[in-house]
Amino acid sequence: MDPIRNPFAPGAGTQPPELVGRDDLLEAVRIAIARTRLGNPSKSLMLVGLRGVGKTVLLDRMRDLAEAEGDLALRIEAPEGRSLPAILAPQLRQALLKLSRMEKARDLAQRALRGLAGFARALKVKYGDIEVGFDQEPEPGLADNGDLEHDLQALLEALGKAAHQGGVAVVLFIDELQYVPEDQLAALITAMHRTAQRRLPVLLVGAGLPQLRGRMGEAKSYAERLFDFPEVGPLPRKDAFKAIRLPVEEQGAAIEDRALDLIFQKTEGYPYFVQEWGKHAWDVAERSPISRDDVIRATASTIAALDESFFRVRFDRLTPAEKRYLRAMAELGPGPHRSGDIAEQLGVEVTSLGPRRASLINKGMIWSPSHGDTAFTVPLFDAFMRRAMPEQR
Repeated sequence: MDPIRNPFAPGAGTQPPELVGRDDLLEAVRIAIARTRLGNPSKSLMLVGLRGVGKTVLLDRMRDLAEAEGDLALRIEAPEGRSLPAILAPQLRQALLKLSRMEKARDLAQRALRGLAGFARALKVKYGDIEVGFDQEPEPGLADNGDLEHDLQALLEALGKAAHQGGVAVVLFIDELQYVPEDQLAALITAMHRTAQRRLPVLLVGAGLPQLRGRMGEAKSYAERLFDFPEVGPLPRKDAFKAIRLPVEEQGAAIEDRALDLIFQKTEGYPYFVQEWGKHAWDVAERSPISRDDVIRATASTIAALDESFFRVRFDRLTPAEKRYLRAMAELGPGPHRSGDIAEQLGVEVTSLGPRRASLINKGMIWSPSHGDTAFTVPLFDAFMRRAMPEQR
C-alpha cells in the first residue's frame, strides 16, 4: 500500500480523517453557543475524559463551528506552571480588538480594553508571568483591584457587554483545565456565573481529565449547576469501524471486517489508538484489502510507536518513586484499584503514599473515580508500565 496515500496521521490534537461518534456533543455545543448569542440561558460545558479520547480534537472542531457562525472563539491551553491571567490576557485582547473594529461595539470594546490593561498591570505584580502589551491606558476602578476573582468578573462582564452590542458570542475554549490552580479556577467559575446571571453572550467550553469535575466542585460548590460535564469516552464498535473504514475507502482501498474486529479488540475503541493501528496496518499491507494478518503484523510497530511517543512522554516526567507506584498499579491490572492494594504491592503503609499519590494526580497521571480508588488517566498504561519496567522491585 502506498504510504503517501495513508489517510492516518495520529498526533497530539491532530484532526482524524473521519470524526465519528461525537455528533450529539457537537450539536449540544452548537445549540449552547446559539442560545448564548441570543441572550438565552445556557450552561457552559466541560468535556471530561481520559487521554487519547479526542477532547482536543473536539475543542478545535467546536471552535471551527463557532467561527463559521461569525462568533469570536478563543482557543486556550492551560499548561502546568502558567497562571490563568497569563493565558487569558492575550486571547481576550485579540477578541476585544476584533470587537473594537465593529462600529456598534467599538466604544464598549475600547472600554473593555482599558479594563484589560488595568487587569494585566494589577495582576502582573501578583503572578509575574503576564506578558502582553496594550495601547490603551487603564480606566481607574475597572478590573484593576489586583484581586483575581473580582477583576476577572468585571473584565468578562465588560467583554460580554461589547459582544452583546456587536451581536456575537464570545466562546472561551480552554484545554487541560485540570492544571489551573483551585483559587484561579474558582475565579473563572465566578466570572462565568456573573455573565450567565447578566445573560451576556460569553460561554466557556473547557476540557480536562476526569478529576476536573471534582476540582470544579471543590473550587465552587455551585459549579455543578453552572456547567454540564459530558463525558468523552472510547468509541462504540460501529463508530470505531467507521473511523477506519471510511478513510480507507476514500483512498480507493478496503479493509476486512476481521481486521477491524482485531483493531477494536486491541484499542478498546480509544480514538488515538484506533488511528495508530489504522496507520501501521496500512503501511504493512502489501495490497488491498487490509487483512487481519496485516493488523497482526502491524501490532509490534504500533506498540513501539505508542511506547516512544504517547506513553513515553508521560513516563519520563515521573520520579523513580512515582514510577514504582504506577508499576504497582499495573501489576494489579487496568484498575481502578484500592489504595490499600497498591500499598500492599509496594510493601509499605498506605498512609505513607499520600504525597506520592497527590503528586501523580497533579501531574495528570491518575485520578480517583471514587473515595479510596485510583485509576490511570492514560488508557492501556498498565500494559506499558509492564513493558517499561519488566521487573517489579
